[in-house]
Amino acid sequence: MRFVFAILAFAAAAVMIGFGIAQRTVFLEPDRVSLTSTVESDAAYVVVEPGALAAHPGKQTLTAAGADTVFLAYGRLSDVESWIGDAPHVSITHDADSDELVATDSRDVEGEEAGSGDGSTDEGDGATDATSRPSPSETPAPTPEPTPAAGDAASDDESIEVDPANSPVGSDLWLDELSGERTVTTTIDVPDDIAVLIASDGTNPAPSRVTLTWPLDNATPWAGPLLLGGGILFLVGIALVISGFLHHRRSRGPRRNLPKGRAGSGPKPAELRRGPMGGGRRAIGRSKRVALVPVLLLPALALTACSPDYWPSFDQPPATTAPATTAPPVEPPATDDPDADEPIAEPLVPAVTVPQMELIMARVAESAAAADEALDGDLAADRFIGPALEARRANYSIRKTLPDQAGPVPVPATTPTLILPQQVAGWPAGGRTVLVIEKASDDPTVAPTALYLQQASPRENYKIVYAMALAPDADVPEVAPASIGAPLISPEFKGLVMQPDEVAAAYADVLLKGDDSAYAAMFEPDGDLLREQLGVAGQQVIRDDLHATSPTADIAFSNAVGDGPTIALATNDSGALVTATIEQTEKVTPNDGGTIGFQDGAPGAALSGFTGKSAKGVQRIIGIQMVFYVPAVGSDEQIRLLGWSEGLVGASEVP
Repeated sequence: MRFVFAILAFAAAAVMIGFGIAQRTVFLEPDRVSLTSTVESDAAYVVVEPGALAAHPGKQTLTAAGADTVFLAYGRLSDVESWIGDAPHVSITHDADSDELVATDSRDVEGEEAGSGDGSTDEGDGATDATSRPSPSETPAPTPEPTPAAGDAASDDESIEVDPANSPVGSDLWLDELSGERTVTTTIDVPDDIAVLIASDGTNPAPSRVTLTWPLDNATPWAGPLLLGGGILFLVGIALVISGFLHHRRSRGPRRNLPKGRAGSGPKPAELRRGPMGGGRRAIGRSKRVALVPVLLLPALALTACSPDYWPSFDQPPATTAPATTAPPVEPPATDDPDADEPIAEPLVPAVTVPQMELIMARVAESAAAADEALDGDLAADRFIGPALEARRANYSIRKTLPDQAGPVPVPATTPTLILPQQVAGWPAGGRTVLVIEKASDDPTVAPTALYLQQASPRENYKIVYAMALAPDADVPEVAPASIGAPLISPEFKGLVMQPDEVAAAYADVLLKGDDSAYAAMFEPDGDLLREQLGVAGQQVIRDDLHATSPTADIAFSNAVGDGPTIALATNDSGALVTATIEQTEKVTPNDGGTIGFQDGAPGAALSGFTGKSAKGVQRIIGIQMVFYVPAVGSDEQIRLLGWSEGLVGASEVP
């Protein structure tokens, strides 16, 4: 019976091992699914819509080919659409019924909408071409424009002048971008609101072939158990065979009850030594060789079945590993009027995501460092604007003559410690604003830098409007997380203890008059070092120093609100972080009918270039950038100065 059971074990092992191997070979499903779209258009841009990226679950591997230069970027769909604007482009969507990618030219859609304004269609099924997959025989040629045809221009590449304004390379709207020659492949794992922009150089036609690939779960969870079970049964069969041979050998031994009669001739000594099996040593050797088969086979099966794909998994995989890019949509305010139409409003989202802003700040820091090293105001204009650019231009001009002068507020090449983006819906008329706070050093004595950046339009990059150092021990109020953002408050908002657009004038009066100012009680004096430096006390120190060196000169101070924009971002306690600029003018005039000028080697002389003497006197203008915390109406707190920067921005003879 042992041999019968051994045969059954071998048969079962062969079946199980065969099925296990078949699951990983002939029955193995594909490990990926691919969809390809061929773009038959001369449009400069191709947009892969979020629905196409999410046609199948899993990470998306995207390949774009068909142009000498291939550029690929991905960002939020609203940002991609804002950047493209009205430019002709091809949208790639997914048809769930046929499981195909559909390429639609925006010009074809516009033409059909214009031709079907009365709801009628004169071209039969042609009206549905915009939503069906185009083919070379079905897609009509684009309507010729009065300008030279794109196809004619494309036939002569040398006649095409690339417009940098049309190139999407380096835009701050993208979460990431890459480029290559002829083909680009990347693997991403993005949320549902992300789209991919594909282009060549923004002027030539975009790549014509787009392929999306998703991984498929072709795991065979029963292959491992089948192979292991087959191996175990094989060992059982071997054990039964060996046991059967041993039992058979013992059953051929001497018996106690022999039959009567002739005993017969017994075996010769040599035969006794060989044993009844005809050579015991050789039989045992064959048994060892047979036993080596499973010893060699099982490790091979174990090595091939060690992959997780061979075994059932009881763990739930995570839904996605991609970071969130938008906050939960903010519902529009409800109305009590039952007859009123519900407003259709876009959800409010932060202007930028955290990874996006970190990438932007790395670019800004690199550009600022290059401009600071070269003392090039035109280079600084790539990433600075408004009061921040004015301060940097003046500083560069001074340092070209006086290199030992301190530089402007640096832009640290570090990860921001705070990112507060404006909440936006689409593209606001005034652009987008983001507050960033960075630490240039771990040294607690080095003040962090507060930067306000604005992006005026989709095809412009973020530029620093304000660059300030935070005050020592600045008590910055709590603000919303970067994933939600903060509302941008109107400069005329009356829900604060002072309107944001009135803060600059009020503080300018406090600097000029001190405690005698009508607004002095509204500003927190403790820790306000700027008031000590440029306020009444600081002005008196400057006046005393002037009289000590030039007794025949007088100095007068005046403050005026600067041209910097008033930016107010809401805080969690209904207050606001408000920016302001002031220009403080120091006018020095002779009081004895003589002349006076800038001292030799003074920053005023270096900035103005005026090295002579004047009977009218000379003047310096100090630009002050500030950020305040303005509490909400009803709060018992005072307005606090959180940070500032000041520097010479003008110098000249008194007009």
